[in-house]
Amino acid sequence: MSEPATVDTPLKKLVGDKTAKALAAHLDLHTAGDLVYHFPRRYDERGEHTDIRSLDVGEQVTVLAQVQRTAVRPMRQRRGNLLEVTVGDGSGGVLTLTFFGNQAWRERELRPGRWGLFAGKVTEFRGKRQLNGPEYVLLGEGGEGEAAVSDEIEEFAGALIPVYPAAAALPTWVIARCVRVVLDTFTPPDDPLPADTRASRKLVGLGTALKEIHRPSSKEALHRARRRLKWDEAFAVQLTLVQRKHRAADWPARPRPARPGGLLEAFDARLPYELTEGQRDVGVEIAEDLAAPHPMHRLLQGEVGSGKTVVALRAMLQVVDAGGQAALLAPTEVLAAQHHRGMLDLLGPLGRAGELGSAEHATRVELVTGSLGAAARRRALGEVASGAAGIVLGTHALLYEGVDFADLGLVVVDEQHRFGVEQRDALRAKADQPPHVLVMTATPIPRTVAMTVYGDLEVSTLSQLPRGRSPIASHVVPAAEKPAYLDRAWRRLREEVNAGHQAYVVCPRIGDGPASDEEPPPEDDNGRRPPLAVTEVAPLLAEGPLHGLRIGVLHGRLPADEKDAVMRSFAAGDLDVLVATTVIEVGVDVPNATVMIVLDADRFGVSQLHQLRGRVGRGAAAGLCLLVSEAAEGSSARERLDAVASTSDGFKLAELDLEQRREGDVLGATQSGHRSHLRLLSLRRDTELIRDARAEAITLIEADPELTGNPALAASVAALVDEDRAEYLEKG
Repeated sequence: MSEPATVDTPLKKLVGDKTAKALAAHLDLHTAGDLVYHFPRRYDERGEHTDIRSLDVGEQVTVLAQVQRTAVRPMRQRRGNLLEVTVGDGSGGVLTLTFFGNQAWRERELRPGRWGLFAGKVTEFRGKRQLNGPEYVLLGEGGEGEAAVSDEIEEFAGALIPVYPAAAALPTWVIARCVRVVLDTFTPPDDPLPADTRASRKLVGLGTALKEIHRPSSKEALHRARRRLKWDEAFAVQLTLVQRKHRAADWPARPRPARPGGLLEAFDARLPYELTEGQRDVGVEIAEDLAAPHPMHRLLQGEVGSGKTVVALRAMLQVVDAGGQAALLAPTEVLAAQHHRGMLDLLGPLGRAGELGSAEHATRVELVTGSLGAAARRRALGEVASGAAGIVLGTHALLYEGVDFADLGLVVVDEQHRFGVEQRDALRAKADQPPHVLVMTATPIPRTVAMTVYGDLEVSTLSQLPRGRSPIASHVVPAAEKPAYLDRAWRRLREEVNAGHQAYVVCPRIGDGPASDEEPPPEDDNGRRPPLAVTEVAPLLAEGPLHGLRIGVLHGRLPADEKDAVMRSFAAGDLDVLVATTVIEVGVDVPNATVMIVLDADRFGVSQLHQLRGRVGRGAAAGLCLLVSEAAEGSSARERLDAVASTSDGFKLAELDLEQRREGDVLGATQSGHRSHLRLLSLRRDTELIRDARAEAITLIEADPELTGNPALAASVAALVDEDRAEYLEKG
């Protein structure tokens, strides 16, 4: 009898050296535990074997058939050959299997006389039914069909057949065979989940779950197995986040209480408008956090134009009143410069300490970017180091390059740019104690994402728009189907300009030159034409439909002073139209801009489109956003655009965006560069389970903060959420 396998048993002891090397090289699987946690990505319900004569086009089938003949011929439309294999089931029915590319090895394998099970979708070509690139298992060396290989047939053609994440050198059935070998001798680890949690949440044991997810005895058993393993993933993430939140509450921080008669009160008194109820409520939450003796870790989310910047500025002034400094980190120099101009305008004499006409308790507002000249940089850094600059604005360059603060008390991160380990260490090095952190985002975050990715941050939401904000109408312009609609879009833009307003034209790409983070690759996997580019579109518009209008160009590859000059010209009304990339996506505030035309709109994400259109309708006049696309009616891309056009509710769009993003991107699997153990959890589908896991985690951590009474659970959490991923999940 074979020696029992545990999670740590090397695979070469179980499946042989050659297969073990392939599993390690192609799938990063080294131990029995790695393989057992390599879950199927889906399950086929193949049911009974199908009579070839009864096949319907479009049907997913499995047929038991014998190879009759093979033929290789060159492909007409592209280089390479096509392998055609004719199979029959003895009833008179025949089926063609087609394989593309160099298939010499497959031709040798699929010799006439071999029996096999062939699975795929039935299509029809020139009156012949076929399977394109089917999955298959060959059953013995030209045996007598079903009777000789009943075990293999049963395994492959049962009710629920696992299909594994595979590699070209390791198809799914090779992995399935390896899993069978391992499970035959596998001793599951002791269940780390406390028995009372298992009972109260009606969860099956770990050993049962691991067996049933690979060899489901029924749909019900598979559902119970997946629920238990999803729970483990959700619970591990929530325990990690709740534990870190608990620890952060014990960190020391310098309290920054509000000061009567200070800058903040003077600022509130000179504001030209009244704060919304939401701004006041969130302001109270932040003020209380800043006055506490441990660091604030708060996420401030709000729709485009909901007034987050004013809330952040009030928090910064409270810290300055308490003798500290506040830094705002923006994702681009354009946005940092915009914040600088906007805050100086809002503060007036309160932001011009040392200048003629400044207020009594004024501070200084400094902009620090990589493009500052040497003399200006020295002066700005001197103001920051001395503490004279109470408010400092810039990009992530603020964290490095010899920027020293006298007393950094608050860091505001605009547009949720994540802090990794290095940035966090750099921040902490600039303060005697950890600073308070406020993270802002204009992208509404679904509740499950807030719980799972931002679970160690307190979340504040601004749902009201300030008075004076105008509605934005959005429409899809189907350029391929109705070219006249695009002509009408350009005429509509000219009408707005003739009425004294301004417009944006947004393109997905800059143009010739090296790739940029703000643009997609030139051609996608479907071979579509390159996305439209700013540097190509601007001159065409100037010569064509927008002839005679004053057109400016803005993108991330321009020198910083040129970008700033273009934005200043547009803000001052010296330009009618700004042709730009997504560099205008956040923070750009020109109230006179009323219309936006987004070209190749299907190349942008849902949240990105929602952010972009928030650049118009910021004044008294209504906004108009036209989404131009060649996507066909009924396609997923077109449906996505129709959804954006149909609602201005950012939270609905955030849910839609989540549906279309890979879970790994949200959970941090791809960012850490490590293989993720978070494989089954869906933030969209498992909302209730995640909520329950968080409630359970809070109860457990409050009773046992370091899980000292649950060492097996602590080890399980560490395996599922390694330190790199825990750092990723942690904010600030």
